[in-house]
Amino acid sequence: MSKIFVDACLGKETSYAPVWMMRQAGRYLPEYMEVRAQAGNFLNLCHDPKKACEVTLQPVDIVGVDAAILFSDILVVPDEMGMDLSFVKGEGPKFDDPIRDEKDLDRLTGGEEAASKLTYVYDTIKLIKEQLAEDKALIGFTGAPWTLATYMIEGEGTKTYNICKKMMYSEPELLHKILAKVTEVVKLYMEKQIESGVDVVQIFDSWAAAIEPAKYDEFSWKYMVEIAEYLKEKYPHIPVIMFPKGIPAFLDQVYGNFDVFGVDWSTPMAYAKEKLGDKYVLQGNMEPCRLYSKESTTECVEALQKIMGGKRHIFNLGHGILPDVPVENAKHFVNECHRVSGK
Repeated sequence: MSKIFVDACLGKETSYAPVWMMRQAGRYLPEYMEVRAQAGNFLNLCHDPKKACEVTLQPVDIVGVDAAILFSDILVVPDEMGMDLSFVKGEGPKFDDPIRDEKDLDRLTGGEEAASKLTYVYDTIKLIKEQLAEDKALIGFTGAPWTLATYMIEGEGTKTYNICKKMMYSEPELLHKILAKVTEVVKLYMEKQIESGVDVVQIFDSWAAAIEPAKYDEFSWKYMVEIAEYLKEKYPHIPVIMFPKGIPAFLDQVYGNFDVFGVDWSTPMAYAKEKLGDKYVLQGNMEPCRLYSKESTTECVEALQKIMGGKRHIFNLGHGILPDVPVENAKHFVNECHRVSGK
C-alpha cells in the first residue's frame, strides 16, 4: 500500500497535503505523560522499545497525523559513542565529560562500533512497524553533526556556543575531526534505522543559526549533505528531509541530493518557495505558538495553502509543538490541513 507521506516527500501528486508535527510524541499528550511516569525518566523511556513504540503511535491514533516519528533523542548518538549522558530536571541534557581536545575525541568509539550499540532504537522501529497502520509512514531521525557537536563540546545546552565557536575559529582542524567522527556514526545509524524499517529520515540541525552564514557550509551543511548523499545512493527510494533551524539568510547556500527541505517559522514560506521550491518539496512552517489559538491556526494553514497550492508541500510546524498546547488545538491543526488541501 502506498503511503501518502512518502509520495509527498518524493514530489509525487497526492490527493491532499499530508501533515505531522515535530515533537508530536510528547508532553502535551496526557497519555504520553502516563507512559513517561511509568518509565521513571526520559532516558529510560528512550531505552525501552515497548514504551517508546507506544508513545510513537499515540499522536497517530489521537491527533490523526499522516506520519509517526520515532520516539528517541538526538543525544543517544554521543551517549553510545562513550559520553555520559544525563537529563537534569529543569536544566536539560548534560555530559560530564565534554570534548575539548584530541585526547578527549580519541577516547570516543566511532563508526560501526558506536552505531551497533543503538539496538534499542532499532528494536523500537521494528515494534512500531508491526503496529503502525499500513498507510502511515514512520520517520526516523538524527541530529546533524554540528548540533550534536555543540552538546558534546559545551557539555550541555548553551545560548552562546562560545566554547564551540572558540574551537571553530582557533582550532578548526579539531572541530572538523569531531564533526567527521560524528558524521561516520550518523551515516551508519541512519542506515540501520532504514534497515530496521523507517520509511523516511529527517536530519535536524537545531542549532544551525549559531553559525555565521560565511561558515555554515563548512561546519554544518556539507556534513549533512554527506549523510544525505550516502543514504540516497544506497536507498534512492527512501526520502531524506533536511531541517536546519533559523537560516533564512543561508537559503542561497542550500544544495545536495535530498528530497524535502524543512522550513522553520522564521523563514517566510513564499521566500523559501521562490528560492528552493523548484528543487525540493517544502515542509512547514507554522509558528508553533499559533497552536494556542484555533483562529490563528486556521489563518496560517489557509495562508500556507494559498502560497503552496497543496503542491510539493507537507504541512508541519516551524519547530516542535510546545508542552502546554491543548490536544484539541493539535487535532484542529491536523483537521484544518486536511480540509484546506482537499482530503
